[in-house]
Amino acid sequence: MKTFKINKDLEVVCEWKKTRNAFKHEATLLKNGQEIEKVKICYQNRTWEKYEFDSVMKELAEKTGEKAISKFVKNRKSDSGPNFLKAIGTVAKLGEVFGGGDQKKTNDWKKRMLEAGLGGKGLTMPEDWDKLDENEKEKRLNGAIGTLSK
Repeated sequence: MKTFKINKDLEVVCEWKKTRNAFKHEATLLKNGQEIEKVKICYQNRTWEKYEFDSVMKELAEKTGEKAISKFVKNRKSDSGPNFLKAIGTVAKLGEVFGGGDQKKTNDWKKRMLEAGLGGKGLTMPEDWDKLDENEKEKRLNGAIGTLSK
């Protein structure tokens, strides 16, 4: 759960929750501590947001017409933005060094680092991950790392 203070009267409480098929983000608008409105967005696959909870906060702003939320989202600065994602990608990529040329060790490192950085933030490994061969794992991990590193 993360709370964003919009102004002296408004705050938005955002949560990540696991669903049966994937995950969802919920955002609740509080005015002087009283719940005004709540929205949710369910995801199975999605592209990365500029900042965590970006889309659900935009949805809340649109539904309520609160220009203060729109302005907050537009001007938002956060440690979970692009630099945070790049850092996760960089650390995961170090698996190529720490794996010592062993593809399985390299893949295991990359997976652990992605889960450590993005667990609870939308990363869901496929149910059949352990059944994939190491070449397929490498391809998928490198794709995710490439996306984070942009």
